[in-house]
Amino acid sequence: MNEFGVQLQSKSQTVFLVLLRIFIGWHLLYEGVAKILIPGWSSEAYLLNSRWIFSGLFQAIARNEAALNVVDLINVWGLILIGFLLLIGLLARYSSIAGMVLLGLYYLANPPFIGADFGLPVEGHYLFINKTLIEIVALGILAVFPSGLHFGIDRLLMLNKGRVKKSSVPVPEKLKSEPDKNAESLARREILRYLAMVPVLGAFAWGATRKYHWNSINAVSGATIKVPNISLKDLKAPIPKGKILDKEVSRIFAGGNLIGGWSHSRDLRYVSKLFKAYNTEKKVFETLALAEKAGINTINITHTQLDLINKYKRIFGSNLQTMSQVHPTRDDLLSHVNKVIDLGVDFIQIQGNCCDWRVRDGEIDVIAGCVDHIKSQGYPAGLGAHSVQALMACDEAGIEVDFYMKTFHHDKYWSAHPRENRIPFSVDGERSSDHNEFHDNMFCLFPEKTIEFMQKKKIPWIAFKVLAGGAIKPEDGFRYAFENGADFICVGMFDWQVVDDVNIANETLDSLGERKREWFG
Repeated sequence: MNEFGVQLQSKSQTVFLVLLRIFIGWHLLYEGVAKILIPGWSSEAYLLNSRWIFSGLFQAIARNEAALNVVDLINVWGLILIGFLLLIGLLARYSSIAGMVLLGLYYLANPPFIGADFGLPVEGHYLFINKTLIEIVALGILAVFPSGLHFGIDRLLMLNKGRVKKSSVPVPEKLKSEPDKNAESLARREILRYLAMVPVLGAFAWGATRKYHWNSINAVSGATIKVPNISLKDLKAPIPKGKILDKEVSRIFAGGNLIGGWSHSRDLRYVSKLFKAYNTEKKVFETLALAEKAGINTINITHTQLDLINKYKRIFGSNLQTMSQVHPTRDDLLSHVNKVIDLGVDFIQIQGNCCDWRVRDGEIDVIAGCVDHIKSQGYPAGLGAHSVQALMACDEAGIEVDFYMKTFHHDKYWSAHPRENRIPFSVDGERSSDHNEFHDNMFCLFPEKTIEFMQKKKIPWIAFKVLAGGAIKPEDGFRYAFENGADFICVGMFDWQVVDDVNIANETLDSLGERKREWFG
């Protein structure tokens, strides 16, 4: 029993109890400070993602701006105050109880129950018990055992004779009868002990600053993202939607090239690296969040990008639909399809140059086998192509798909090479040094043939490369695609292009007269 009447079995128990209090205090304090350092942080996504018994209340708070601001304020400063008091051992018992209440609300909002994918970032897989619940129990221990009386400001205050008399903690007669000067001497010694906390708090401040700087450049977490409202204020209306089979999809798909760093930059060799440097993970997530706010609900990507998109969906609780490209070969017909299914894809499309090459090399049976497998698994199956001749050949072979994904743009721009020099299946082939031949500069070599072929087809057509890799203005490229039969367009966009592109697409669709090809989807 110590001088305050608190029963402990050993010094090691005291040490670990104090360490538990300091560690939890550090964690909560950093969580609060991080939310201040991150511009525009909000608990909106976390609350909207709630699925349990109080989900209606949490989601209502998220949708009410005034209530959300209050909750964010309480959240941030509650974490900071509770964490700081625990760290220095001041009012440790009451701080522990307050921390249990705050963390209990977190758990109520998003508990790790069976079959409930709440879309939140976690370190592993939880079953009922997660780190939040464990920390609640740990704070309960700290509330029962007043660790502040062993190393903390609570102990220093209890050494004051007046405070001791008013305290409910049992105090030995020996301490009560000590002369004031002995108590003052003891208090001074305690103060010297607590000066050890100064470098700890200094290390916290330094580490928090460095961590924030690193996160702001390289990393992303659930607390770091908020859609930039400065762009959304210019949005005139969300992009309208159509359907592919029974799935509702936006008239604009987000393209994956800008995320992957494939720039089609002709002779500008630095551009792909520039794309990758700009589109950090955090920037990609900001772009996708902005696109969703603008009504874009589908992205077309390669299977290698699915892990990144799924991480975004977990953090945001997003319902963004994924259309993944697959690359079947004679030696590996199904593995890409099976992999994207395991990763939770919504649509599966044979990638454009893969279709071109299989047809070019006389392997149409590979395409047919892959399409059959996709459909047998219950997924919408699409066929992509850069060369319209590939789609024609697949059509003649009787391959039936649920949608086409075909490059489509006109050739009225400077870097388009002459029509007489255009060779079928040459897109994504070898780049010529001759300006009059292919050099990563055209993606729909015969647009009139594409229009003619699509006119006869009665399934949705998603046009991509509608801006010829940045050579054509959106006002021009979007209109050309929609006027000539495209039902949807897939466009790679930087964050600063999203709102403009949606506005342009809306204006184009609103002003569009009757077109020769009817709408599908």
